[in-house]
Amino acid sequence: MKYSTKLSDTVHVMVLIAINKEKSLSSASIAESVHTNPGFVRQLMLKLKKAGLMTSVAGHARPSLSKPADQITLLDIYKAVEGDKPLLHLDTHTNPECGIGINIQLSLQGFYNEIQKTAEEKMNTITLQDIIDIYYQRISIENNLQNII
Repeated sequence: MKYSTKLSDTVHVMVLIAINKEKSLSSASIAESVHTNPGFVRQLMLKLKKAGLMTSVAGHARPSLSKPADQITLLDIYKAVEGDKPLLHLDTHTNPECGIGINIQLSLQGFYNEIQKTAEEKMNTITLQDIIDIYYQRISIENNLQNII
């Protein structure tokens, strides 16, 4: 089973945009950083534009955030790229003749809904600026360690 990395890839794109305000950022250069293809990056950026989280002008490699990073939450980004898609998914392909196969999915649904609600509440408290701040802390720690060695 393949897991979606859309959210982490999109956060990656948004951090690049936020910290490179004066730099040219083509979809190809962003794709190189994310280690994907430019078409995928353009798809993510289109979703961000539709959600009102970023702006860009066709033909100009200078995307920008539509609002300050401390006003964009992880939930905003998640909703932009995943829509109403839940974090956890039921297996709808179980054997219909198996009592457990049918009922286990229905038994899980309430718990999955509770997990989704809790996750979204937490994601709504984490801003893009929080992520950028942690990024800079990690870079600073790494640089300090390299200076010691």
